[in-house]
Amino acid sequence: MARRSRDRSPTTQATLALARAGVEHVAHTYEHDPRATSYGLEAAQALGVDAARVLKTLLAEVDGRLAVAVVPVSAQLDLKALARALGGSRAVMADPAVAERVTGYVVGGISPLGQKKALPTVVDAGALEHPTVLVSGGRRGFDLELSPTDLVALTRATTAPVSR
Repeated sequence: MARRSRDRSPTTQATLALARAGVEHVAHTYEHDPRATSYGLEAAQALGVDAARVLKTLLAEVDGRLAVAVVPVSAQLDLKALARALGGSRAVMADPAVAERVTGYVVGGISPLGQKKALPTVVDAGALEHPTVLVSGGRRGFDLELSPTDLVALTRATTAPVSR
């Protein structure tokens, strides 16, 4: 996989993190529809990719501490499974304003890569079944394709079945 783009790709903290690490990836841009109700499913459809390969980045509080969950856009985050994966007892979704402030990205464009603060991260184990996955590149309408093992390594994530 080469570092290339189908279109002119923006520079974001996510692309800078990939460049610093020397990770091969493909940048994909598409025209974001502000009326879209699911950013991830919109990306899968616009890019013609199986929704199981497109991952969404969600922030949750596990026992009062922020954590990142990366799950397929075709599934939902299992909060109990996330709490277990991080050795906690209870998880709730983080407030969107908190998610934006802590990651440095806007909702719908939150990337697991290049966040302002490194948080405990769990990537759904199902991601490892694919040769490549797509995650937000740090903006709505911009996704990055990379190997799931590189995603896990760069985010220092653990893997666990955290989607349903």
